[in-house]
Amino acid sequence: MLVAAFYGFRRGEVLGLKWDAIDFERNTISIKRTVTTISTDDGKQRDIEQQSAKTKSSLRTLPLIGSFRDYFLQVKEAQELNKQVCGNCYNYEYDGFVFVDEMGERMKGNYLTSAFPKFLERHGLRRMRFHDLRHSCASLLLANGVPLKHIQEWLGHSDFTTTANIYAHLDYRSKITSAQAMETGLALPESGNFGSKWSNVT
Repeated sequence: MLVAAFYGFRRGEVLGLKWDAIDFERNTISIKRTVTTISTDDGKQRDIEQQSAKTKSSLRTLPLIGSFRDYFLQVKEAQELNKQVCGNCYNYEYDGFVFVDEMGERMKGNYLTSAFPKFLERHGLRRMRFHDLRHSCASLLLANGVPLKHIQEWLGHSDFTTTANIYAHLDYRSKITSAQAMETGLALPESGNFGSKWSNVT
């Protein structure tokens, strides 16, 4: 959950994350593929792995900071232990995926969607959609002075207008800075000049 919130990953990007996308030497994490859920003709749902992202811009590489680097190393170590303990019972079909259970089964999209509200409830947090973590990520970046163009690249939006249309209304800091610049550079009328011109007529 924290990975998605920090990096603003889409659900499909979380499910599609593989170890070959995490470079522990260069300390980077990349989005290379996705796993999406589709409905079949018989009414069932099936997860489809795609060797691509939503758009070309979604293929991005981000810095792997220390705490997340440690987290992924622990997950990798736990996976290797599970393989040893489970032996032939371990499912190697999804070997290479980051988010698998103890038996090697890849995390399903529907599980992530249903488990997220329970996670929020357990931790006393307000209800929200999993996708809203992307909005939380963008809001935190804006609040800390990150330009919208950089947020576009971080989230993997295809063009700047998408980012601007969604998040420009949150960019209060830039508006305040603009107002202060105008106040400094422009001679504003004194407050006493706004009286009625008829006030002196008797």
